[in-house]
Amino acid sequence: MKIKGVIFDMDGVLLDSEKYYVRFWSEAGKACGYPFENKHALAIRSMARPYAIERLKGFFGESFDYDMVRNKRIELMDEYVNENGIELKPYAEYILNYLKEKGYKTALATATPPARAERYLNKVGLYGYFDEIVTASMVKRGKPEPDIYELAASKLGLNPENCLAVEDSPNGALSALDAGCVTVIVPDMDTPEGEILSRVYKVADDLKEVVALIEKINEESGRY
Repeated sequence: MKIKGVIFDMDGVLLDSEKYYVRFWSEAGKACGYPFENKHALAIRSMARPYAIERLKGFFGESFDYDMVRNKRIELMDEYVNENGIELKPYAEYILNYLKEKGYKTALATATPPARAERYLNKVGLYGYFDEIVTASMVKRGKPEPDIYELAASKLGLNPENCLAVEDSPNGALSALDAGCVTVIVPDMDTPEGEILSRVYKVADDLKEVVALIEKINEESGRY
């Protein structure tokens, strides 16, 4: 098991933006007349549209107007980000510089639409680091299904088992695990629990620790 490429989720892993999704989903839901709380936003983190709609209708009933709430969330979040910008997660540039210097292939696998992902990455100076950027719009089934990680690995020319996936959310981790990637969680808004903990390679404190894990995996693989 040699790591040759690293595939990142974006929000909550490289960008400190997940907190804004949670905040503005909640604010948008309330503005549209639903008793939307942070826990509802957390439940749909990294989740593709069809699954998010199903989950939210489970919370609020079949009449839940997903598009109305989502459009309001986009409006509120875009207004905030345009005024205040987005911060990087700790060691985001550190790990990307390390991977570039060492010759690892890198990809992004995000539920964020392509134009917005590009805009956010350009804002923080990360866009040029990636060999491939894969979004949910490029696959039939988004997270938590494995399609996006399978496609990202394929675009890198690698087998999933030679890719390390870095995720923060349960839905994203399930996607990477079911694709066959070596999966590390760096928790953001909450701590993983249950079945996922038994399946991931490691829960890391930060992206600097992920670098150490890559070195450890490849050192051990060279012994056999």
